[in-house]
Amino acid sequence: MTAPAAADSTASDRRRWARYLVEERAEGAVYSRLAARRTGEERAILLGLAEAERRHEKHWLDLLGGEPRRLPRAGLRSRLLGWMAGRFGSIFVLALAQSAEARSPYDAERWATPAMRADEKVHHEVVRGLAARGRRRLSGSFRAAVFGANDGLVSNLALVLGIGATGVSSGFVLFSGIAGLLAGALSMGAGEFVSVRSQRELLAATEANEDAAAAAADLDIDENELALVYRARGMDQTESLARARRIVSAAQEGVRRAATGPVAVQGADDHEIVGSDWTAAISSFLLFASGAIVPVLPWIFGLEGPTAIIVALVLVGVALLSTGAMVGVLSGGPPLRRALRQLAIGFGAAAITYALGLLFGVGAV
Repeated sequence: MTAPAAADSTASDRRRWARYLVEERAEGAVYSRLAARRTGEERAILLGLAEAERRHEKHWLDLLGGEPRRLPRAGLRSRLLGWMAGRFGSIFVLALAQSAEARSPYDAERWATPAMRADEKVHHEVVRGLAARGRRRLSGSFRAAVFGANDGLVSNLALVLGIGATGVSSGFVLFSGIAGLLAGALSMGAGEFVSVRSQRELLAATEANEDAAAAAADLDIDENELALVYRARGMDQTESLARARRIVSAAQEGVRRAATGPVAVQGADDHEIVGSDWTAAISSFLLFASGAIVPVLPWIFGLEGPTAIIVALVLVGVALLSTGAMVGVLSGGPPLRRALRQLAIGFGAAAITYALGLLFGVGAV
């Protein structure tokens, strides 16, 4: 189905078509640049999206009767995406593109074809799927980074504001902030170490071994309990019995390992999935410390009283807004709303401790 005849169009229609044209070109360029940075299936998918944008571009060119002498600039979002696509990882760009694809102007555009409207809905799902792949790859490390740094920001801001509100000296506030940084970072690191080490020890306690298979040569090939070992590991009865018979038969012939090879056990790579306890501990320590140092900076550089408090609030506010906006971008949600939520939580906690500091200040003691 084609669009209505362009003879019925107005000057406003043509200006809108020109704007659609440059936006389609900009979006196609984003997908092409992302494809140049990817390989395999993801590259093919991104190139397919770029080709679809070129089809839409041709539709508007046909309505315009060819390339106009003057075209408007692409929107700020499209230009930003194009700039980011050539410089940063695809997850950030795809997360932003997902939001853009969700707001297609073609649903209310009579000059767009039904196929184009359908394409835009499909594009949104494709981009969301690609972004989800990136989020899954990033989720573990990103979650640890955001929460570690955010914990440091909020807890140490609350601490220094609460201590500062009591009216003690700036040196005491600085000492408290550094102590809070070290205590929190060490606690985070120790907690992560114990958590990962305990998980690895639990996995080690439940690991399968081949002691039963090693004794297979002495078993009866038809009546034995070796099959129960494999049933306990999750195999069904038929498969367990067949594997047990193969191992017993091969062992009795003296070639068990050559015939069967290592037994695949589900979860054998769990140690690698859990990761290193020391790596987790050091990462948690550094991430918490990177956030906790921010509220202390004004006192480190010699500021005092209300000036130090205001500067600390500004620095932490910027950091909270940044981490909140990043969470919004990567989750596909509105970045501003996520940023303001992060800011409200952080400042809310700090306000409570500041009020307590005023209530139990030096003058009240």
